[in-house]
Amino acid sequence: MTRGFYIGRFQPYHRGHHRVIEQIAAEVDELVVGIGSADQSHTLDNPFTAGERMVMITKCLADLDLVTYVVPIEDINRNSVWVSHVQAMSPTFDVAYSNNPLVIRLFEESNIEVHQSPMFEREQLEGTTIRDRMRQDEDWRELLPDPVVATIEEINGITRIQHVADTDESGRADPE
Repeated sequence: MTRGFYIGRFQPYHRGHHRVIEQIAAEVDELVVGIGSADQSHTLDNPFTAGERMVMITKCLADLDLVTYVVPIEDINRNSVWVSHVQAMSPTFDVAYSNNPLVIRLFEESNIEVHQSPMFEREQLEGTTIRDRMRQDEDWRELLPDPVVATIEEINGITRIQHVADTDESGRADPE
């Protein structure tokens, strides 16, 4: 049995992520999906909570013929121990999937096999572009799987993104 690990912030989980997971599913028996920056939410770059992203992803993966585990991975801001942190927060895995050069380097330094996957329609299926479309209430729904659209609508996600954008642009400090 082979278990893979795929990490992303999934802000939000989009059709490109889903196509990558569909390809990974052909290579592994089980997949751990790591929700990166799980401690971040309610900002322009990270508008959704880890729990909301878990719901989005879990609903999207329900129809795949693949055992999946969705786990939150908080930022620790210490690259030298990041892989150990990931391993402590997730089930064991045999291979990691990433296109991020730093993530690839960190896994390889820890002797973990890394596979890169193709990116799909990257000019449109990119988190910043999708969040910008959401903020401006432009066409964004067709870029996301239906369960993600439903989750965003259920939590008033567009209003949240617009409000945090106003806060960020006004120069006001975070609530801390």
